[in-house]
Amino acid sequence: MTRYILLLTAAVMLASCSHNKTEQENNEQAETDTSLVKLTPLQIKNADIQVGTPVVTQASGILKLQGSIDVPPQSTVSVSFPLGGYLKRTDLLPGVHVRKGQVLGVLEDMQYIQLQQDYLSAKEKEIFAETEYKRQSELNASKASSDKVLQQALTEMETQRITMRSLAQKLELIGINPRRLSSTSISKSVNILSPIDGFVSKVNVNIGKYTSPTDVLFELVNPKDIHLALNVFEKDVNQLSIGQRVITYTTAHPEVKYEAEIILISKNLNEDRVANVHCHFEKFDASLLPGMFMNADVKINNQTALAVAEQAVVKWQNKYYVFTDQGQNTFRMVPVTIGNLNGGQQQITAQSITANTKLVTHNAYALLMKMKNNAEEE
Repeated sequence: MTRYILLLTAAVMLASCSHNKTEQENNEQAETDTSLVKLTPLQIKNADIQVGTPVVTQASGILKLQGSIDVPPQSTVSVSFPLGGYLKRTDLLPGVHVRKGQVLGVLEDMQYIQLQQDYLSAKEKEIFAETEYKRQSELNASKASSDKVLQQALTEMETQRITMRSLAQKLELIGINPRRLSSTSISKSVNILSPIDGFVSKVNVNIGKYTSPTDVLFELVNPKDIHLALNVFEKDVNQLSIGQRVITYTTAHPEVKYEAEIILISKNLNEDRVANVHCHFEKFDASLLPGMFMNADVKINNQTALAVAEQAVVKWQNKYYVFTDQGQNTFRMVPVTIGNLNGGQQQITAQSITANTKLVTHNAYALLMKMKNNAEEE
């Protein structure tokens, strides 16, 4: 009988030692793993920490996005001039609206005078060569002139015509109408004209500066093609479709709403796992400038998603987390991606979390504060 009592006592002592060893190992693991936090039952009670499971909800509501005003390459016009010259005058400032054909600036240079002089001289020579050809034709008809002389007169006339027409094209290229040019209208200056209706985005020259043909003098933007470029995370791309309506607004004036429509969804993701979504404005507003930051609301279709109480999600170092219950008053901080917030229910996404995962559903920030205090003590 005494032997049985001794055996029973030894078994109890071994079980107690094993339990203490397991508890010690758990405590050591909680101390070394920075994603784990352990509380006492009294701390859990005082902090009113509650444990539950996520609920399956329909991911309907408003998807909030951010982006900026963008201009496609075909809507940006770089204005240069075919010949160099000194800028004599310009009244342009960035943001000024211009009309097609409006004078953007005035250039001056000696070569403009020379080009006009060459054209008028070639024009007179062409008139003389044409008269000479007609005279030689009449002489050749009466055998008073040889065919060779007639051919030379024809060649000279065609040569002068080629010279005159090529010079006329050069004049048109710099905005001078050769048909209106005469010896009394030769000008030392030429006008730079706007090729589109739009507004000025950049002015790269100043008065008195010499510009070369390769210099971009002004940059214009066609406002008719201005659109909204939104940044959409990978998880949200499938919720969008071409033709969806978008309500957008600026941070400074959120009460002013602009309607837009999705016209293009990028098939590529950048290094941040973000896709570009392009939207076309229903009505253009001149106050919307390229590069301006915009917010956007998109009504999304119903989809199944997991949701937890808003107090179950904490934000730390610009990332979002929940605390899963590991048992024995121990909790693990797990990163999640948040979705829409509807009626106090925050939609979350994480590979390790399912509808059966036990996690802290109330006052999760108490656990976060406990983790920070532990880190500071160490």
